[in-house]
Amino acid sequence: MLRLRTSPMYAIRMSASVIVIYAAAALAEIAGCFAFWAWLRNGQSAWWVLPGIASLIAFAWLLTLAPTAAAGRAFAAYGGVYIVASLAWMWTVEKTRPDNWDAVGAALSIAGAAVILFAPRSA
Repeated sequence: MLRLRTSPMYAIRMSASVIVIYAAAALAEIAGCFAFWAWLRNGQSAWWVLPGIASLIAFAWLLTLAPTAAAGRAFAAYGGVYIVASLAWMWTVEKTRPDNWDAVGAALSIAGAAVILFAPRSA
């Protein structure tokens, strides 16, 4: 019989590590994608691509640290975090404030990510 780790402390540690991993991954992915955006859409130098590539490599590596056995589950749960992080980037870097619909969508995506990542599973 498979025993699940369900102690409250384990859940708190897992939740904290997931938040840190996904937040760092989101920052790396958004920064990497923004570097390409700046080059191709904003007319910045092609040199912007180099840190963008490094940032995207860091993003991919960070996702491998997510505490789940299935890559697809890690990627699916990360999607919710990416949505929230993208809106935060839009607000802080691009100076465009999210509206109420953005906030509703972000809340729904985080709820979905939490269900995917933290739902009790027997295997």
